[in-house]
Amino acid sequence: MQYVITGIILYALFFLLCYLGTGGDRKNIKNFYSYPDAVQTKIRQNEMLNKMIPKKSTYLKSFLSNLVLFTIAFIVIGLVLRLSKFMSAFIYLLILGEGLNLFDLLVIDCCWWSRTKRTHFTEIADDKEYHGFRKHFKAFLRGIPVFIFAALIAAVISTIL
Repeated sequence: MQYVITGIILYALFFLLCYLGTGGDRKNIKNFYSYPDAVQTKIRQNEMLNKMIPKKSTYLKSFLSNLVLFTIAFIVIGLVLRLSKFMSAFIYLLILGEGLNLFDLLVIDCCWWSRTKRTHFTEIADDKEYHGFRKHFKAFLRGIPVFIFAALIAAVISTIL
């Protein structure tokens, strides 16, 4: 039961971070590269929003920052749950991570993010523009190896400590 509760807490915290990272053009522009191409084109054409577009991060930088973040989170979870056997720790953390990745795709991206007004720009009101899921699916695919390696590293460290 504690494994399920841990998952619910992690998923809720992840959603809360996503929620707090949106709301208004200044916050939303930080996620510029997650928006569908049609929305990105309109942002680039908007004089005010175009000035706020952040520099695009490399795949390697994004991969490594996510790997560090989730490895630390998984190590903490592994220690709190006292995961002492490598294989069971790895499998649990892998399921937890890939489940979070799937939760991000289906619940956050497809159900909430593309439909809520909170993630929409004030100058781009057309709801249909926000419903492109290709970038979200690509992000899901890029997340798979992140969670594999994070679970592997955290399982090793959790069983040693």
